[in-house]
Amino acid sequence: MTRVHVVLPGGVDDPDRPSGGNHYDRRLCDELRTAGPTVVEHEIDGGWPAPTTDDLRRLARVVGSIPAGAIVLVDGLVGSAAASVLVPQAGRVRLVVLVHLPLDDDAEGRVLRASHTVVTTSRWTRERLLTAYRLDPRRVRVAVPGTDPARLTEPSSHGGHLLAVGAVTPVKGHDVLVAALARLADLPWECRIVGSLDRDPGHAAAVRRSASGPALRGRVRLLGALPRPALEEVYATSDLLVLPSRLETYGMVATEALAHGIPVVATDVGGVREALGEADAPALLVPPEDPSSLASAVRAWLSDPDLRRVLRRRSRGRWRSLPSWAQTAREVAAALSGQDGGEGPVGTGPAPTGEPASPPHRPRR
Repeated sequence: MTRVHVVLPGGVDDPDRPSGGNHYDRRLCDELRTAGPTVVEHEIDGGWPAPTTDDLRRLARVVGSIPAGAIVLVDGLVGSAAASVLVPQAGRVRLVVLVHLPLDDDAEGRVLRASHTVVTTSRWTRERLLTAYRLDPRRVRVAVPGTDPARLTEPSSHGGHLLAVGAVTPVKGHDVLVAALARLADLPWECRIVGSLDRDPGHAAAVRRSASGPALRGRVRLLGALPRPALEEVYATSDLLVLPSRLETYGMVATEALAHGIPVVATDVGGVREALGEADAPALLVPPEDPSSLASAVRAWLSDPDLRRVLRRRSRGRWRSLPSWAQTAREVAAALSGQDGGEGPVGTGPAPTGEPASPPHRPRR
């Protein structure tokens, strides 16, 4: 493999629009370049994953200009929503789709079945796609997100510096977090929420109102999106990451926290267990959308010094086994090069009938 064309959603490097998917894409492209191949990036502006006709036309012009037989890696936020453009091109170029977050609809199924290879960012996502779309498992690869080396934090004695990272949207569950924290007014803590406030302004405003209520007395601060150096400073002064999401395909913020030696309280959804590690996990897991259970887990952390010591020790053990971004890039490069034992499209037969694996949705990462 000497050259790969990578199709990315517009704004992948916009510091005001940070996301796990954008960070993955940027690190992947940079690491692939380091490994040798020429990487040609094509950013496609638009309302992905709900494109307009003009968005699809822009994508069609770009993909149509790529030489026949070229390797084309398409971010799933774009690719899974562009069946009308990509399915006809799948026989002309070597199409590989990188799925961060499944869309769970027929258009995505048609694109993935037409693709030469599909890359997912977790085993959980791989199984979800195999079940939903009857894909050939030999053509669906996993390349989990890497982590960067980070400075280990110096924890406080009381463990009360809480952190949540993620855009303030319903899927990230900050409303559940605020409801849980309101039950802990008798304990010493403060919580910082780092993440975009403009993805869903109405939801963010509702979370801010709840966080300003009398039960919390200003102990929850919404900091908005932060550039990477500022986020690193926040990690350096945090004791516990709280991840209250309704869905996570992997949980990159959890592994980022672990790289700093910070334990996690998280909802047991999607690929979160995969990110935390199956044995001696440095985390407490709770059901999603359950403020009472989330409050109980955070209370246990705040109230039990022995528990804090155990989870801190486990977190510092787990970060040593986390993959690097170079390892992630090697996995993707193997998929791009066709080191998967076969040729042809991913699909194994006609599209499945009936309902998708879960109700259709158009998430923004």
